[in-house]
Amino acid sequence: MRGRVEGRLRDLGLSLPEHCVPSGNFLPFRMEGHLVFMAGQTCEWNGAIPYVGPVVADDAPVPDQRPYIDLATGKTAARLCALNLLFHLRAACDGDLDRLQRVVRVGGFVNCLSGFDKSPAVINGASDLFIELWGDAGRHARTAVGVSGLPGNASVEVDAIFAIS
Repeated sequence: MRGRVEGRLRDLGLSLPEHCVPSGNFLPFRMEGHLVFMAGQTCEWNGAIPYVGPVVADDAPVPDQRPYIDLATGKTAARLCALNLLFHLRAACDGDLDRLQRVVRVGGFVNCLSGFDKSPAVINGASDLFIELWGDAGRHARTAVGVSGLPGNASVEVDAIFAIS
């Protein structure tokens, strides 16, 4: 790893995946001027999805359907989505994540059951990472919604728009 941002990732005990291949007929990102529009990234890690099923609130009754994950694990899944976004952002930045000017917008999708109202808390897992890495430049506008299913039964998916130099 090189650069300030990748050094900060290392200090946090994190790394980017070795590979992250789109699972459909789409590009992982599209650039328009200084904006990088990222495709949604699930909580996949090097080809496997470690977090599957709906996220449930800590005080919710345990659902009959399995698998499911708790709120804290959902935040971890969102952080993993953010690392996948950074994998593709690094490619958009010609290998230099220090080119980021700001995180513009984040969109988060949480696989959940009807009535789950903690989607924003789950997507904080991604938002918190961007702020840890870039400070105020990591603060962003955001949407966090609950959905009844995601590709591969992933627990979380996150997309983003970044501004780079």
